[in-house]
Amino acid sequence: MTETKFQLRSVAVIALAVAALGMAGCNRNETAGQKMDSAVAKTGQAADTAKAKTESAASSVAGAMDDASITAAVSTGLAKDPDLSAIKIDVDTKGGRVTLTGPAPNPTAKARAEEIAKSVQGVSAVDNKLEVKM
Repeated sequence: MTETKFQLRSVAVIALAVAALGMAGCNRNETAGQKMDSAVAKTGQAADTAKAKTESAASSVAGAMDDASITAAVSTGLAKDPDLSAIKIDVDTKGGRVTLTGPAPNPTAKARAEEIAKSVQGVSAVDNKLEVKM
């Protein structure tokens, strides 16, 4: 949170400096107060843009962390099953959607792998692409 505030303040200072430099070549009929008001408005816009970008980046990181946690939990569940090989089954998670690829020894094990994945908190859907190899 402190880093975000520091970033927003840095953006505000930079925007204010740029606005002040830009005002030097602007309309000479503007009063100093009007120029300052314009600079403050531009700084506010820059701060809003920086805040939106920071929030978007934070959301992306949180989503990636959730997907990584889901992948780890599914892989752990598969490793506990004696018929499924967590090493041979690839688990990929994007936006809570889990995709399973690799071999399954039989149709029952394939279905069990899907149930294991569905039981993990945060999973929104499972795309079971396991191939039964007897």
